[in-house]
Amino acid sequence: MTRFAALLVTTALALPAAAETPGIEKDELTLGFIKLTDMAPLAIAKEKHFFEDEGLYVTLEAQSNWKVLLDRVIAGELDGAHMLAGQPIAATIGYGTEGAVVTPFSMDLNGNAITVSNAVWEEMKPHVEMADGKPVHPISAAALKPVVDSYADRGTPFNLGMVFPVSTHNYELRYWLAAGGINPGFYSADDTSGQIDGDVLISVTPPPQMPATMEAGTILGYAVGEPWNQAAVAKGIGVPVITDYDIWKNNPEKVFGLTAAFVEENPQTTLALTKALIRAAIWLDENDNANRAEAVEILSRPEYVGADAAVIANSMTGTFEFEPGDKRPAPDFNVFFRYNATFPYYSDAVWYLTQMRRWGQIGEAKPDSWYDETAKSVYKPGIYQQAAEALIAEGKATADMFDFDADGYREPTAQFLDGMLYDGKQPNAYIDSLTIGLKASQTVSGGEVVN
Repeated sequence: MTRFAALLVTTALALPAAAETPGIEKDELTLGFIKLTDMAPLAIAKEKHFFEDEGLYVTLEAQSNWKVLLDRVIAGELDGAHMLAGQPIAATIGYGTEGAVVTPFSMDLNGNAITVSNAVWEEMKPHVEMADGKPVHPISAAALKPVVDSYADRGTPFNLGMVFPVSTHNYELRYWLAAGGINPGFYSADDTSGQIDGDVLISVTPPPQMPATMEAGTILGYAVGEPWNQAAVAKGIGVPVITDYDIWKNNPEKVFGLTAAFVEENPQTTLALTKALIRAAIWLDENDNANRAEAVEILSRPEYVGADAAVIANSMTGTFEFEPGDKRPAPDFNVFFRYNATFPYYSDAVWYLTQMRRWGQIGEAKPDSWYDETAKSVYKPGIYQQAAEALIAEGKATADMFDFDADGYREPTAQFLDGMLYDGKQPNAYIDSLTIGLKASQTVSGGEVVN
């Protein structure tokens, strides 16, 4: 038994069993989400009455895009929401919409992919290693580079889509491109397009609109969460070339975000929300994903994701389809609880900050201490641990389900596509180790990188 597990057992013995969280300050809540598979913990917490078990009466409301969702949380029109992990961090440091937003709960690991149009795929295939007539995965962006170069030679822009400037999808797409020798472009204080000096032009497209936008030829590929990569396969308009599991194994994806003011004013409500979401995540992963078929049916409903159940199931039930008929095992494509998926690690927040700095969204170099302090101002593992302790005391979870690093940092990992080592406690060394991107004191000014 780990030291933390022992602490939970001791705490559990001291806490009385309870049917719901006592002292809730606000019991009627409206929570926002975007129509993506990884909003599942919210849907499950509602449909399985985990919110009600805590004394909460929750309305879930789909939002049109990530900016509207964030703005409505900051304005108090939504009490909390399914968010891109980069959103609370960016809001806190004042990049884009400014506001003090925090998270006590990480919603999932993995879940994204990069898809290209059929035409681009046909141009890539001669540069892709094949075995038994099928592509060998993961596919490097080096196979895309000759295609991008050919577009440049013709004077034709190579347009790609992602869901939001501070999304995991943006950073994963950029990571994949850079690892393959393609410069995805930089941001600056006076040019927030992210296209400065780029070999490609990356822009924002809302997730549900990705397939139609690519089919229309406006973009040639995109990075998005499910079910919108599988939708391209089902429609016969595109081919996913890599999943984010193969870009960074078990990478953090979405979080549940609330304003710092809401958490301060409603601590017991926040605790109750976190408890319900932990229970939903456990349900989604328990017994080797035995509940996933039911989860697919729930998510397919129009009030949630509203996509065809078969399309959602393609990535939600342990497989991932790259081309029609090329369905491969992917047991960890969607992870909601195992591998400590729901714990808000400081090192996860720091990684997002390193990518913001790498591509110029953070304009100047910061000391390692700044990354640590910023992460701790946004990610709130203390609330999560309190919720876990309460669930154990109530018999709704067991201590052996939780095993966290005492300092809130994951162990250093090199499980990236390019094998680079990431240590959350040494962000500047990590930034400097990456081949394409800003280094040390470099900035972007006047449309170019300045040393």
